[in-house]
Amino acid sequence: MTARRAVRIGLTGPIGCGKSTVAGWLAVRGAAVVDADGLAREVTEPGQPALAAIVERFGPDVRRGDGSLDRQGLAAIVFADPAELAALEAIVHPAVRPRILAAIEAAEADGARAIVVEAIRLVEGGLAELCDEVWLVVCDPTEQRARLGARGMDDADAARRIAAQEGIRERLRPHAGRVIDTSGPPSAAEARVDAAFREALALTR
Repeated sequence: MTARRAVRIGLTGPIGCGKSTVAGWLAVRGAAVVDADGLAREVTEPGQPALAAIVERFGPDVRRGDGSLDRQGLAAIVFADPAELAALEAIVHPAVRPRILAAIEAAEADGARAIVVEAIRLVEGGLAELCDEVWLVVCDPTEQRARLGARGMDDADAARRIAAQEGIRERLRPHAGRVIDTSGPPSAAEARVDAAFREALALTR
């Protein structure tokens, strides 16, 4: 009897709308989560080639005195200019992709029932093609700003990051098989995620 391959679910959507929260709910239900954005942070740690490339492209001011990446300073540059953001992604995406593929392979080998790839640039980074389903995680704009503020992000930074993603819902909607709205009470949002997950598992049986 051939073992059933784990269903692969890609999570994407605007900043502050709950991708990580949804991933956490899926993890509780037995999914293995691959945090692409977390892996992207790993490849820009001191000693990594991607960090050296970033410093070469954006200048020494984006590196702190201890050799680590000044993520806030870099964010101020790239979220203010789409061309600069594209330049950063051209450095980071090729570096992080092998790690994502390795994490998926490891989860498959461990017998995970589902594998969740969480990435804000899931489609643009070519990761959606690795997934059976793409879930677009959205929320009410007022809640989005409130959640970013709860993270300690000031209003100006939040506005800059949201503006950098202008039109993201419309761009991603054609690629998404499901839209998960996390607005409102968390218990209600979790129930919607649970129902969607059950459907996704049923489709792969």
